[in-house]
Amino acid sequence: MHLPPDGSELRNEMLDPHRRQERADAATEISGRLLQKGVEVSADEDAAQLADLLSAVELFENAVIERGGDLMVNMPSSTDPQNPEFVLPPRTADEDLTAYIRRISDAAKQLAAEV
Repeated sequence: MHLPPDGSELRNEMLDPHRRQERADAATEISGRLLQKGVEVSADEDAAQLADLLSAVELFENAVIERGGDLMVNMPSSTDPQNPEFVLPPRTADEDLTAYIRRISDAAKQLAAEV
């Protein structure tokens, strides 16, 4: 049997037949965590990108906390946030995950620079 090149996803799936299900399970778990944080995503999106998005959201949240913000009153669904700058930027309808991750990371860096 001929195996695809090392490091390719096809090779990894051939060597681990459960890999696809594990990635789907990871995407479901991460998307659930993001939804709890008020971030609209789908479990159908790439698990690696969802993990990167979760990391960016956590960086943003840490920057808010460092500035004295309260995550509970600065949720994306908050009608009267403590500080609008502390609210996680919403994802636009046509925004891909890469662009959204970049935008959240930039917002986190901006908050951190203002400390």
